[in-house]
Amino acid sequence: MLGSMDNEYDVVIIGGGAAGLSAALVLGRARRKVVVIDGGTPRNAPAAHAHGFLTRDGIPPKELLETGRDEVRGYGVEIIDDVVHRLRHDKAVELASGRVISGRRIIVTTGLADELPDVPGVAERFGNDVLHCPYCHGWEVRDQRFGVLATSDKSVHQALIVWQWSKDLTFFTHTQQIPAEDRAKLTGLGIRIVDGKVSELAVENDRLTGVRMVDGELVERDVVFVGPKFVPHDKLLAQVGCARTEAGSIEVDAQGRTSVDGVWAAGNVVDPMAQLVVAAGDAYRMATALNFDLVLEDQGATLASA
Repeated sequence: MLGSMDNEYDVVIIGGGAAGLSAALVLGRARRKVVVIDGGTPRNAPAAHAHGFLTRDGIPPKELLETGRDEVRGYGVEIIDDVVHRLRHDKAVELASGRVISGRRIIVTTGLADELPDVPGVAERFGNDVLHCPYCHGWEVRDQRFGVLATSDKSVHQALIVWQWSKDLTFFTHTQQIPAEDRAKLTGLGIRIVDGKVSELAVENDRLTGVRMVDGELVERDVVFVGPKFVPHDKLLAQVGCARTEAGSIEVDAQGRTSVDGVWAAGNVVDPMAQLVVAAGDAYRMATALNFDLVLEDQGATLASA
């Protein structure tokens, strides 16, 4: 049995990562009654440090979120450690705890999950010496022995990018067919190509030591880059019928509005390629537009009652 409806908030934010907390900061400072609901499972939890966020470069992800929570609480924002099971058309959310919370506006910043290739060692080392984004971690592993594990038709592009951080680079085709033109480009840059399926990543003393092929060959590597499949946590947006783009992602306008009145979204749930600082910036812009939307509503109500 679900609990009774809690007092209405101006804004209910679902997801307390960089995007959600950035929006909460803007709206709290705008004197809005705001609640952030977050289950405490951030995407970047495996990483020891977050990079590329000006003045916070190298900060542990947990510390970034804890600092953000403290900041928004200073403006009266409420934080609820819980999980939203359902987003309703009446702009109410049902929590795992049984609470039901309503808002005049809903913001969804639930992010995404990284679906990793099914190769032993990849998931275990992800965020340490198995990486995805060179802009996030390339500096820390520069000039080491790199590998790129091909997982999609975008893997060649990934290899061409990470080449900037190390010229000792081996490209593992794994299960992918690589066109001759791409092979020529890779080899022309001095990138070694190893054909055949990878059986596992070799690890010793809590460090990656190499990539083992199915024939038993071990190619020594210090770092392996992979391209995960991005799976947005957009179930809640789907529950209320938010429109999707032709590519299948949730559609939002330039300010973060979805096709459903009163429901907004920002961050990786709508833009899988957004880095931490970009997600926070997009959410900031969205929050200012949302606040103005509420201002117009408040002014209209005041004038109508005058």
